[in-house]
Amino acid sequence: MPQPFEYRHRVRYRECDPMGRAYHTHCLDWFEAARTEALRDLGIAYRELEEDGLIMPVVDVSVRYHRAVRYDDEIVVRTWFEDLPPRTRVGIAYEVHDGRGTAPAVTGRVTLCFVDARRNRPITAPDRIVKAFAGIEPALRTTSP
Repeated sequence: MPQPFEYRHRVRYRECDPMGRAYHTHCLDWFEAARTEALRDLGIAYRELEEDGLIMPVVDVSVRYHRAVRYDDEIVVRTWFEDLPPRTRVGIAYEVHDGRGTAPAVTGRVTLCFVDARRNRPITAPDRIVKAFAGIEPALRTTSP
């Protein structure tokens, strides 16, 4: 998968506050959708992981808002995997671009932990996940969160 992965989304009316700006918590939803699709692109489907007894909870998140994203904007969420190869955790960086400029409107980073769902304990990333990430070079994002 070339870096970065890009996920497209049109900002819906229900995602906005009364001023027509995307409400800040929806950025986390966009991050999750981008992350899910980027992992799927690598051949890693959350559903299959969960069926195998592996969960990947978010253990850290940071978001920085540079400018407002508005109702009906078509956004692109650029997603990079960091901390490669993954061990017990994997970091994922995000940039939300709204088409009104070259600089991102929102930047962020999420850290996921690999957890054995049966024991509820952190584990080292399974071999199939490490292999899926083997061809990826961590990319530098334009700005920091």
